[in-house]
Amino acid sequence: MKKVIILNKKEGETPLEALEFFRKKNPKYLGFSMTYAGRLDPMASGVLLILANEETKNKEKYLALDKEYEFEVLFGFATDTHDILGKIVRQSDCAGRDLATTYVRQDLAQKIKKHLKSFIGESVQKYPMYSSKTVKGKPLFTYARAGEEVEIPDRKIFIKKLKLEKIREIDNKKLFKNIEKRIGKVNGDFRQEEILKIWQKTLFQVSSFKVAQGLSLRKEKYYIGSFKVSCSSGTYVRVLANSLGLLIDIPALAFSIKRTKIGKYVL
Repeated sequence: MKKVIILNKKEGETPLEALEFFRKKNPKYLGFSMTYAGRLDPMASGVLLILANEETKNKEKYLALDKEYEFEVLFGFATDTHDILGKIVRQSDCAGRDLATTYVRQDLAQKIKKHLKSFIGESVQKYPMYSSKTVKGKPLFTYARAGEEVEIPDRKIFIKKLKLEKIREIDNKKLFKNIEKRIGKVNGDFRQEEILKIWQKTLFQVSSFKVAQGLSLRKEKYYIGSFKVSCSSGTYVRVLANSLGLLIDIPALAFSIKRTKIGKYVL
């Protein structure tokens, strides 16, 4: 029996679902205490550490390990969860066709790179409202869903490296199909149906003006940036994506997140 198991959590799974699936595939672990060291959001994938038997007592040691991620940022939209599994709360005036017109790829890349240096080093990051961080005995997401105000806690984080790899384009049709397919992988109540309707309405909104101008069939284009980050434990990548959007004055969200390393542990 291994003390530390490295799982590749799939997109759409919760950490608990990944752990339980491992138990079913490996019956010898049934009956033994097991836990995961470090959460991953449903829309995130990658390295998930599972501790077995006596090693569960050392969970805090594993939680404190540094992390590395590969992630993508979609520009033009911001959501209440800071990823695609959320309601759109801000949309840029430059979204879609206008965004592609206003910012050629090289200009956007230069603007991003100029601001990335501000993330390097120690900073204070607030927990996202849609997270399991507890305040007064309740996770933050319960306050968010109920529309209740609560003081959001924060914590110190450290970013060692943050690099833009490339920028690509995607049109509204491919973007919606991508989002629809990936949100469809998520089980449980994460407002999936409501969120998909919002994305569909936003990406395919046809106004009477557009019909009159013959623009209803035009493909809207958006930019997606690929990044790599090395950071301390407790860093929320989707908050990084949202913060980057605020800095460059274009709404942004974490389009995809893959954890590639925890301490010395890799896939």
